[in-house]
Amino acid sequence: MTSIYRQKLINVVLFFAKETKHVNMTKLMKLLNFFEFEHFGQTGYPSIGLRYYAFEKGPAPKRFWLEVKDGVPPSDLKEKVAISIKDWGHGKKELEFIARINAQVDFSIFTPREKKILEKLAYIYKDATAKTMSDISHEDDMPWEITKREKGLNAEIDYLLVVDESSAIDREIAKENLQDHFIVLKAFDVEPVK
Repeated sequence: MTSIYRQKLINVVLFFAKETKHVNMTKLMKLLNFFEFEHFGQTGYPSIGLRYYAFEKGPAPKRFWLEVKDGVPPSDLKEKVAISIKDWGHGKKELEFIARINAQVDFSIFTPREKKILEKLAYIYKDATAKTMSDISHEDDMPWEITKREKGLNAEIDYLLVVDESSAIDREIAKENLQDHFIVLKAFDVEPVK
């Protein structure tokens, strides 16, 4: 049986592939990051539970990135999303995520808050390119930039970086929630990645 977190991951990828344009690898990684960190900032829990890292081009959930980086999606994702590989020559390739024609997003697995965040992000970034989104995710006060500056490239990005005095959640509660969340994912083997 597929975990709820894996189902959410597959459906978030499908949602962004259907509702936004130019969904290459970089744009998808940023959308996933924005979704999870915004949800965490509001609730103290990640929605999907991916661990993000400060890759050179921005934040990315490394284990999911490893699943799809070669352009061959795992079977559960392949049912809903195709990956097109564009070869630009000189060893440079770009992956594009394309929703399958009859694939439908299962909104029943999302809370109203999650659905609202997804819709907001799709509206804001519908026509955005990865470059435009990089300008945003690379701003000085964003978690990717803070992590890169303080810990270096490839370091894990702490969800708590989005929690401050203006957040809807107390930092200590968010910290406890985050620890509990990842303990549960591991203990019950319900992680969102294979």
